[in-house]
Amino acid sequence: MCNEFGGELKDAKGCPESMLREAAQYGVCKINIDSDLRLAMTGVIRKQFAEDPSNFDPRKYLSPARDAIYGMVKHKILNVLGSNQK
Repeated sequence: MCNEFGGELKDAKGCPESMLREAAQYGVCKINIDSDLRLAMTGVIRKQFAEDPSNFDPRKYLSPARDAIYGMVKHKILNVLGSNQK
């Protein structure tokens, strides 16, 4: 979503989630997901600004952005890292 609203990650390197899942199964203890979280949040904020440029109240555009981070973290825990209930 971030790229759709003007974001661009030139030369970004990333691993497919399937590789992260496999690494977690082999006991890799540290997997960074910060870029995914920042992209989720930034994408929602950019979408909010594109749809309503006059909105300058952070309470209105940060709430859906926080929801996006929550959803991304939940997805990574349940579907990628396999660390649910741990």
